[in-house]
Amino acid sequence: MRTALAALATAAALTFTALPALAADEPDEPEVPALNEAALKAAIAGLPDKDTTGALVRITGEKGQWSGTSGVADLRTGAPVRPDGYFRIGSTTKVYTAVMVLQLAQEHRIDLDQPVQRYLPGLLPASYPSIPVYTLLDHTSGLPSVDIPQLYDPQWILKHRYEHWSPRQVVEKALTHPLDFQPGTAQKYTNTAYVTAGMLVEKVTGRSYARNLRDRITEPLGLCHTYYPNDDPHLPHPAARGYLNVDGVDLTGIDVDVVTRDGVKFADVTEMNQSIPGAAGAIISTSADLDAFLTGLLDGRLLGKEMMPRLYAVPQVPMFDGSGPATYSQGLMRLKIGAYTVWGKTGSRYGYSSGVFATKDLKRKVAYSVNATVKSPDGQPRIVQQIAGAAVTPPARP
Repeated sequence: MRTALAALATAAALTFTALPALAADEPDEPEVPALNEAALKAAIAGLPDKDTTGALVRITGEKGQWSGTSGVADLRTGAPVRPDGYFRIGSTTKVYTAVMVLQLAQEHRIDLDQPVQRYLPGLLPASYPSIPVYTLLDHTSGLPSVDIPQLYDPQWILKHRYEHWSPRQVVEKALTHPLDFQPGTAQKYTNTAYVTAGMLVEKVTGRSYARNLRDRITEPLGLCHTYYPNDDPHLPHPAARGYLNVDGVDLTGIDVDVVTRDGVKFADVTEMNQSIPGAAGAIISTSADLDAFLTGLLDGRLLGKEMMPRLYAVPQVPMFDGSGPATYSQGLMRLKIGAYTVWGKTGSRYGYSSGVFATKDLKRKVAYSVNATVKSPDGQPRIVQQIAGAAVTPPARP
């Protein structure tokens, strides 16, 4: 039975793909089904394994609620994953940053059509064309990618995990490369644009990113478990520990806790300074807070009527790598899971892969975190596809 349900979830997940660039209004879609608890349990069963040590999933909406965990929070003690655990949300941070920029535009403190150079003079090379602020948010700026480290390098990651990098250092490192394309002509996902957006927020407000997050988002929505860690490398309790598969990696001279399980070596990367991703990927949260954040955002509690359409407007340009049409709006990602269109964001940091998605009408919301030990080609492990598929799989008929 478990095998059949897992196969069903995986099959449904195969359509967890980007949609073509379309207007904000979606065509008529079927009603979301009742929750299929058996499929959800099967989707996260069998942990820990060599790719994922633990998982937590939270499903909410008018057709029911479900919360489940699997695997272990600590490979040494075998402690179970807690459903209320904290985790690094990675690139889901970008949604919060986009909201701040859109709020400042709403307050007439930023003009989204004006160039970044107007607000951050001297940051971008003089040879660059004008880069409108809005292109930072929808990944059409053409700015080259952050390359720290340039390649996925466990040795570099472990050696430098406590280092501080300023946002300017991160951006200037990326700007040693040429512009990828003329602004507005293509879409390429990059942290550089959002680290720059975070610098813009701080420059215009005269306040830190952490203060803006608190004043503009977490306090208004009552999010008590969401924060920006600055240089603090720790995760608060409770939290599942994050690990990297380091089989075959030379760890000579690197001070890191290594756990061996079933003959595979895992390095504990729970503690890590998040100043490199910064405004593009450093926030810490919980599944309940992610759910409440996306609910508040799509409900219109953070943005007014003028700015809300920007969350759903995917530019009609191709992906720079030729993989298809654009996927991202000014803050969100538009995906198709089975027959359903969802809006939200995924995020990955070493040892943590997470995300939050919802149908536009909020009838089905999914928040999750899995402790992935390997870097997937698309940034998200296979178990995420299984969770997505199970979240919209109807219950079996009696």
